Amino acid sequence: MKITILIAIMTTHFVALTQDKSTVSGFVKDLTSGEPIIGAKVYCSETKQGTITNEYGFYSLTLYNDTIKIQFSSIGYSPQDSTILVSSDINISIELLSNNQLNTVVVYGQEQIEDKTQMGEISLPMNMVQKLPVLLGETDIIKVLQLYPGVQSGNEGSSGMYVRGGGADQNLILLDGVPVYNVSHLFGFFSVFNSESINNVTMIKGGFPARYGGRQSSVLDIRMKEGNSKNFQGSVNIGLISSKFTLEGPIKKDKTSFIISGRRTYMDLLANLARSKKDTPLNNDSTSMKTGYYFWDLNAKINHKFSDNSRLYVSGYFGLDRFYNQQGFSYSSGGVVSKQETNNKLQWGNAIGSIRWNRVINPKLFLNVSANYSQYQFLVGFDIKTLSGANEEKIGFSYSSGIRDWTGKVDFNYHPNSIHTIKFGGGNTYHTFTPGVNQFITSGNTSLDSVSSTNKLFSHEHWLYLEDDFEITKKLKVNLGLHLAGFLTQDKWFPSIQPRISARYLINANSSLKLSYSRMNQYLHLLTNPTIGLPTDLWVPVTKTVRPQFSDQIAFGYFQTLPIGFQFSAETYYKSMNNLIEYKEGASFFSASADWQDKVVTGKGNSYGFEFLFEKKTGKTTGWIGYTLSWNNRQFEDLNFGNPFPYTYDRRHDIGVAITHKFSDKFDLGVVWVYGTGNATTLALQTYNGIDGSTYTGQNPMVEIEYLDSRNNYRMPSYHRLDIGLNFNKQRKYYYRTWQLGFYNLYSRQNPFMLYFDLNDKGQKVLKQLSLFPIIPSISYSLKF
Repeated sequence: MKITILIAIMTTHFVALTQDKSTVSGFVKDLTSGEPIIGAKVYCSETKQGTITNEYGFYSLTLYNDTIKIQFSSIGYSPQDSTILVSSDINISIELLSNNQLNTVVVYGQEQIEDKTQMGEISLPMNMVQKLPVLLGETDIIKVLQLYPGVQSGNEGSSGMYVRGGGADQNLILLDGVPVYNVSHLFGFFSVFNSESINNVTMIKGGFPARYGGRQSSVLDIRMKEGNSKNFQGSVNIGLISSKFTLEGPIKKDKTSFIISGRRTYMDLLANLARSKKDTPLNNDSTSMKTGYYFWDLNAKINHKFSDNSRLYVSGYFGLDRFYNQQGFSYSSGGVVSKQETNNKLQWGNAIGSIRWNRVINPKLFLNVSANYSQYQFLVGFDIKTLSGANEEKIGFSYSSGIRDWTGKVDFNYHPNSIHTIKFGGGNTYHTFTPGVNQFITSGNTSLDSVSSTNKLFSHEHWLYLEDDFEITKKLKVNLGLHLAGFLTQDKWFPSIQPRISARYLINANSSLKLSYSRMNQYLHLLTNPTIGLPTDLWVPVTKTVRPQFSDQIAFGYFQTLPIGFQFSAETYYKSMNNLIEYKEGASFFSASADWQDKVVTGKGNSYGFEFLFEKKTGKTTGWIGYTLSWNNRQFEDLNFGNPFPYTYDRRHDIGVAITHKFSDKFDLGVVWVYGTGNATTLALQTYNGIDGSTYTGQNPMVEIEYLDSRNNYRMPSYHRLDIGLNFNKQRKYYYRTWQLGFYNLYSRQNPFMLYFDLNDKGQKVLKQLSLFPIIPSISYSLKF
């Protein structure tokens, strides 16, 4: 009886508490465009409770019933206060005015870095990205991310990313939630992301939330703009090597909007080496050659609002790089005309699509359902056609590889109260791998296929996750998560359990300590040729003989918000990586071996280091200074005699400085300076004379043989450069015009791209350096209307 009474009292008390609270929810958007503002802060100063908006601009905040004041704010926008009578669940959607519309500079903050449990996070300010100097006038978010600590570039000008010791394949790169497998244009010098179509960029290097999986080094979450739902607007940019455009506007005002953004280079028009005349006398020999390269990409999106609680998004990205070399030769002999045409080609590209529907089920529960498609294809080959009189012969070769995904997933956000957020969901991806197919074409248009692996590999990757972010005390906040994944291929299932935990402890109102641990599994491998500067990398799945990659990372850090908009963070980390693969000595994707699994070896690696970031996001002067001290090693039983060796991108010191300053509405300046310890490379430090044993004739000659004591035993010279960009702006009656003048590598540092041995004038062998870029000026013109 006493127990029954006690339960009744507790139940009555709980109901009373519940009835004293209500939930305020809604969306935070840009006033002029209707774009959602991701990561906006929603804060009640009276109760000291707050939250931030999700990737769709949605927020949910549960408060005691009362008349309260809520402030909505975000970097780049004027804050807005709303006084609300909370007596029941209520929907409040807010539109904030961009600082670009104001005559004065407003300084305020979003959620402070010491408040979040998340660590190892980079939130890229897109308004600053547009002002920084760039290579050949091409704004590139990947190159901007490389300026942050813990994110390293590859070779000179490369758009590859190597995060905390990981490889390029260990980055989960999402565009509107869809994986992008190749992010490089122009052989790696530019990325595929057109900054004009991007709304928000977030990178996570450690302390990974449970909702992410499939890669083990980083997550790069890129969200496209949704399109202006209020007014039609656009922009055009003309640069040295490419031009681009963006158009957006309402299809039905405040109901349906669109955005389309495209870019194309015209290098193929500028780089034709020779052209032969079409009309050539039969008695004269003639030759012709046409060589070119170009890339293009296209982003498109439609956003439809069914109601305040239901929305539909359809988005896509398509891009292609193509190099071609066409040669023709004709001659006449004895009245017979002979012709030969050769066509060499190299091309690669991505195609992705997404359909997403989200709904506010109730003020505390948000649902998002997605169906995604992603494809990456690579092709290299040639064909030769010979015509002599009435006789025709044809021979050719092509090599192709690729990966195609179909994905369905469901995600929920649940906000039981202001100090508790739960995210959960799951999904499945159906992979189709084409690791590599050789096709030989012979006379008579018959063909013979020679496959370097099984023609296609089919796999299912599925996952479930639960992520719980909650306050234990006012000072201690924890994010607990569990990511369960499985991979089904060749009738074998590879399950994994991946625990995640992040904790934040407030030292005082402006500083905190954070600790995180993450286990990450990766079921895809990327076979990389370090000696080939082409996109010949092959995506391959785990198999019965090649195991999944997995990593364990622990990180600890100190975070502080300083006066007048400054932030400081210091993080240290250690990461172990297992089941990494590399080509065997002498093997490559051109090797004659029939199966890629016979060309690889499996090993492990580790990385550890310290990262420091000093950043300012508000005011006329913005930017950051980042420094990384790190170590990165690999070990394979069948490479380097089984001994550990430095990873190619083991870079002891790495510094990135990016600063912009607005002098006036008509002129602003951007400056970038980078420094990095030289990459590790393998050089023969000794040579000796020996017998060439590759063939035996009885009289084998003496040759010079190189002795390699270890892999990656030499350091390239250090890398550093200074870039500067000048932006001249003017507001016209109907459009906003900007001239951008930039200088890449201002003091023309001869940075190393590769090292090689050669003979000097005295016949002595010397080590020489190949450099790519001296000082490169650029100019571009853009207008927005």
